[in-house]
Amino acid sequence: ALVALAGRASAQTARFAPDRFAIGFWVDPPIGDDADARYAEIAEAHFTLVIGGFGGNTPELVRRQLELCEKHGLVAVVATAGLPLDQLPDGDACWGYSLRDEPNAADFPALADAVRAIREARPGRLAYINLFPNYANPAQLGTNTYDEYVRRFVDEVDVDVLSMDHYPLMRPDADGRDGYCANLEIMRRESLRKGIPFWNFFNAMPFGPHYDPTESQLAWQIYTSIAYGAKGVLYFCYWTPRGDEFPKGGAIITAEGRRTRHYEQAKRLNREIQNLGPTLMELTSTDVIRVPSDAGPDALSADVPIRPVTPGDYLIGLFDHRDGRRAVLLNDYDPNYTSWPTVELAVDIAQVVEIDPATGGEAPVVDDSPDMEGLQLSLDAGKGRLFLLPPA
Repeated sequence: ALVALAGRASAQTARFAPDRFAIGFWVDPPIGDDADARYAEIAEAHFTLVIGGFGGNTPELVRRQLELCEKHGLVAVVATAGLPLDQLPDGDACWGYSLRDEPNAADFPALADAVRAIREARPGRLAYINLFPNYANPAQLGTNTYDEYVRRFVDEVDVDVLSMDHYPLMRPDADGRDGYCANLEIMRRESLRKGIPFWNFFNAMPFGPHYDPTESQLAWQIYTSIAYGAKGVLYFCYWTPRGDEFPKGGAIITAEGRRTRHYEQAKRLNREIQNLGPTLMELTSTDVIRVPSDAGPDALSADVPIRPVTPGDYLIGLFDHRDGRRAVLLNDYDPNYTSWPTVELAVDIAQVVEIDPATGGEAPVVDDSPDMEGLQLSLDAGKGRLFLLPPA
């Protein structure tokens, strides 16, 4: 049905445009007698988006899922659940429909037809597809390189949101952080080229070779995604899936419905990101700069408006704000230790504001160590701080 109606799609059909920063997850909870409490629990942890398909996997459960999301101030990308196009659900809580996870390039023509058909049948709704990470092999990708895979996907399938999953190893004997950043850089580049937002899944549970992440490792994955311009971050997983791949369990909620320690961790982190979200949605990425701990004093050019001048391990995201101002996200690249850099500003400190993660409002920049020479900014392990400066 999707393919049959694709030919009638109009180039002028309304495209999906998110109205908030997406904080979501993989594996939605079962929808049973306690469903209202379960969705209140999701909202309490400051998630904004539910991606369905596990708990909401039939037409009736999808309808119920959207009712719950609307009641609790959430939005959802729901399963199509075998429904024909003209019966797909709609409404304010429905952002769109999940079509495919990790497609091969050979699937792109059929997916393009499906995206066009949904755009015609449900204008303004998202046809959601999630891509492989950059460590997938050519047989999985269907292309010789990952760059080609992502480029062809955005050009041929013409999606409204670019999305992928990447789960970096963060162990004493294996450090996948730079590979995560390389993947994000490709997403950043292609999303800017096509003028669409990107989201990414990150790891929140033990499985396979992955250790159970600490709160600061969760923070590192989130703030690094934001430094590269992500407009959504997605936890893997919320409800613990059963199966041989996940014998330890350990997602945000266990398979039996019990909160793990990750629930309160996610709640704290999500509250910050939800508060930063309105400002993040106004930003366009212009550059991302890695400042390793062995970088010299001249590692950053003079046009970087907030520059750490003491040794440390940093990631700097540079942005243009819609209102003409510049923005800088200064991240601690180390998920294990806090940092306390001395920084130089390109303008007078009175012209700079910080977006307060506790409120989302603009606040004056405060020197965290006023008895020391220069401006000191404390950074929690794996986290970042967002600043706005006047136009250049």
